[in-house]
Amino acid sequence: MSPLLLSVLLSLVAAVAYAAAAIVQERVAASAAGLTYAPLRSPAWWGSVLLNGLGAVLHVAALAYGPLSLVQPLGALTIVFALPMAALFVGRRAGRTAWRGALMATVGLAGLLSLTGGADTQSLADAERWLLAAGTFGVVGVLFAVAHLLGRPVLRSIALAAAAGVSFGIASVFTKTVAVEWTSSAPLAQWPSLLVLSALAVTGLLLSQASYRGAGLAAPLATVTVVNPVVAATVGLTLFGETFRYGAAGTVAALICGAVAALGIVQLTVERLTTSSDSLSVSDRPSPSDPTAADRRGAVRQVSDRDAAGAQVGEGVDVGAVPGTRPHLEVEVRSRAVAGRS
Repeated sequence: MSPLLLSVLLSLVAAVAYAAAAIVQERVAASAAGLTYAPLRSPAWWGSVLLNGLGAVLHVAALAYGPLSLVQPLGALTIVFALPMAALFVGRRAGRTAWRGALMATVGLAGLLSLTGGADTQSLADAERWLLAAGTFGVVGVLFAVAHLLGRPVLRSIALAAAAGVSFGIASVFTKTVAVEWTSSAPLAQWPSLLVLSALAVTGLLLSQASYRGAGLAAPLATVTVVNPVVAATVGLTLFGETFRYGAAGTVAALICGAVAALGIVQLTVERLTTSSDSLSVSDRPSPSDPTAADRRGAVRQVSDRDAAGAQVGEGVDVGAVPGTRPHLEVEVRSRAVAGRS
């Protein structure tokens, strides 16, 4: 097998591993109570961590056998693999709008990465590293705060996914810096950068887990998949001297690709917002032809009228919530014996 073909194969398997990890994370988020960042007691979540680690190892191995201009665009296929895998393994089917948004995000990102040219291998100065680390944590903190100010779960998830993408993107920058300067004679000389790298990787993992809460799979995954390499490429262009291929024409084409990827994320977000609104509307409106719903509404009216008339405990009626989760409001009325009465 040729090195180029091996690089393509490793890249595709890495994308599948990342997609599987995202599906597991979304399932864990859907089943967890509250906004969970680190469900440490969930074996499934630890499985997603291992899948993410496997994807990272395969991605690095692919870079060892093939050029960056090939491996990076193939990594954008994660979102394309995730949708059919989710439909096959967990029964979560994506609509036409979700597929269109996912393909737009993937094509735009792949085009953008393929137009990013390389430069001579170089590293960052110490001052640049600390400035970049401080700026990154500042941006992540702002996105985290904005996420908790947003009322819609989908928008909150997109903000958290963007923060995760920023963390992962800058972690890639520090990985490149450490790889350039690492020597076997002084393996721990880069420990400050390794510390920042570890903090960014853990932060990105926790934020990406939280981003799946209430937003489904496609929109958060597409956001992380696009923001991560775009942030890394931006740093490469500004600090590492990298350029777009084909001069001015390549720059214009890269901007167009970036716009296509952004529109894909917008479509996924709008699709999820529409789906959430429709689900709420349907669940909040019981069917007029449903006799059970009509009985429930009658029971609620009777209880309300009795409360308004000043119902007393002596009347022998308890009003309480029906145990369990129901899509509609239910009231259970049960008689009870009152002390002092027969």
